[in-house]
Parts: sequence; C-alpha cells; structure tokens
Amino acid sequence: MSDAKTMLSCQNVSIRYRVGDFKNIGLKEWVMRRLTGHYQAVDFWAVRDVSFGIRKGDMLGIIGTNGAGKSTLLKAISGIMEPTRGRVSRQGQVAALLELASGFDGDLTVKENAYLRGAMLGYTRSFMDETYDQIVDFAELREYETRPFKQLSSGMKSRLAFAIASLVKPEILILDEVLAVGDGAFRRKSEAKMREIITGGATTILVSHSIGQVRALCNKILWLDKGRQVAFTDDVKGCCDRYEAFLAGKTA
Repeated sequence: MSDAKTMLSCQNVSIRYRVGDFKNIGLKEWVMRRLTGHYQAVDFWAVRDVSFGIRKGDMLGIIGTNGAGKSTLLKAISGIMEPTRGRVSRQGQVAALLELASGFDGDLTVKENAYLRGAMLGYTRSFMDETYDQIVDFAELREYETRPFKQLSSGMKSRLAFAIASLVKPEILILDEVLAVGDGAFRRKSEAKMREIITGGATTILVSHSIGQVRALCNKILWLDKGRQVAFTDDVKGCCDRYEAFLAGKTA
C-alpha cells in the first residue's frame, strides 16, 4: 500500500468552541455585559493537534470514549466545519453518514427520500434511476417504498441511509456508528458490503463503539481521548488491546 495515493490527511487539526454567556442571555444583554466588562467567555478545544494520513483502500477506525472529539473531527474531515487551526486535505468525492436522521423529509416517501439523499450527496437523477433498485433492495425496504418516511423505524431509516452511501461508490466514505444499526443479519450484510467497498479501492473511515468491528474491518486506527490523539497506527490489534485495557482500568 506504500505506493497508493494519499486520499485524506489531517495536519495538526484543532477545533475550538467558544462557550459563554451569549447562548443564555440574548443579544441585548450580551452587548451590555460586553460594554461593562461582565461578559464571560471560555474556549473549549474539542480537538487538539490531530495528524494522520490514509491512502486509497485504507479503512481507518476511530475509537475513543464519549467526549473524545470523534464526531467533531468527522465534521471537519467531511467539510461540514473548518478547523480552527491546521488543515484537512481531501482527494475525491466524500460521502459522510454522520447523523443518519438528517437530510430526510418525514412527509416524503421512502423512494422520494432516496432521491433526495442522493441529490444531497451530489448524484444525478439518471444515476439514481440506475441505482435505486439496488438501494431499496439492499435496505430491505421494497415493500415500504411508497410509505411516508416518518412511518419507518429508526433502524429502517439507518438502513436506507447506509444503502445509499455504500452503493453509490464514493471515493471517501465516512461512517459514524452506522454499522451498529439493524438486526444481526443486516449488520453482517453491512460488514460484507464494507469489505467489498475496501476491496474496490474506496477509502473508508469508521467510528464505532464496537471494538470487535474495528478489529475485523480496519487496517488503521486512530485513538482519541479528550480531543487529543493518543495513537495513530496500523497495529490495529495492539491498539485495540491497549484501549480495552484502558476502558477496564477506568471502569475498575
């Protein structure tokens, strides 16, 4: 893999949120407090100095406890937000499944929502015409395609979102806990599809609380803790072992 093209790199990426009185007091009161010097603002760094690079065909697993900065980092990687410091470089089309319920309209049908999500990912109507049958069959929603989307369970909605992102063959695919949805049979099918995507040369990022899933699917791993990078390595098994020991120590 050493001669493969670098598809995604983060260089000293840091992301800051400014937390202060403004969220709770309104504009007029905020202006008055600024003028009188009574305004309080605190910088919260959700991500600090994260650096890594992944190549075509890599599958990167990102691990860390809640509050580690995983979702914030994914938003910067996918282009939803800009880093406060550092730089993200991408090569190729990115499809990101970060918030599975977003981008769907509850009053539209399953079929209409499939086309809507496809348009949001930048795909043409003709491409979706060609791909739709594969999407709805993979998601196991053929009998629901004319129903309003709001009547679907959360698992069904997630299956549709995963099917759209995985079957349209993006060059960079970002998945945040999506493989945890559905029953055991659908999870196995999802994992098989992920292996097919990797074999096909896509670069994939998976955030998962399932260490077993990361062990089975990923060839690189990034461990975050409280916004900082603990490790980035291709020794997935060794890093997972250390992370599990870390979790065991915390619970003990």
